[in-house]
Amino acid sequence: MFRLASFERLLLLFFLFIGFLIGCRILYSGSLLFIFLSWNIFLAWIPFRISHYLVKSGDHQKWKQRLLFIVWLLFFPNALYIITDLVHLDIDSNVPKWFDAILLFASSVVGLMMAFISLYRVEGLLSKWMNKKWLPITILLILFLGSFGVYLGRFLRWNSWDVVTHPFSLLATIAERFIFPMEHFRAWGITGILTVFFYLLYGVVKASRGGEEELRSNIQ
Repeated sequence: MFRLASFERLLLLFFLFIGFLIGCRILYSGSLLFIFLSWNIFLAWIPFRISHYLVKSGDHQKWKQRLLFIVWLLFFPNALYIITDLVHLDIDSNVPKWFDAILLFASSVVGLMMAFISLYRVEGLLSKWMNKKWLPITILLILFLGSFGVYLGRFLRWNSWDVVTHPFSLLATIAERFIFPMEHFRAWGITGILTVFFYLLYGVVKASRGGEEELRSNIQ
């Protein structure tokens, strides 16, 4: 596994690779269509960076840790969201499908990489705040909230900034789906499937290359 400094260098290479592909696509097609991936990757980078400051803040600054955790939780769905950009593969274009598939898949991968590294950092912090037997349930809940955030972003076009700019409208939209769940079956179907998918994938990432202890030693 890569140590953190190496992982950040790997991220930079990913960013440059994706930027190169976007540039090639613009030159070939004359269209700026997929330039939105740059913005989505930036939004995915925000919770990754916040998690760095979260674990670096000392235990004597618990108010700061809790504030950063709330901000991280608000932005965390952005890192998971990029995987849904694969829907753009069906866009009609003069660009070969295989090229767009690589571009969209690479963006999805880098988003999930940042999501899971940031989640693992947060998991390490939460292990100090609570009984460890509750930790798996808490991680599942975080992924559930993240998946619900992906649903809100992809299908209802809400974003993290709306917590500040349109808080009451956003709250009403969320409340309606919790109060009348049977009338929003698609919302909970999508959220449930994404939650299971992300939870299983996160478990695989933690279990790979020698298990959880090795991952911990390489991202702290």
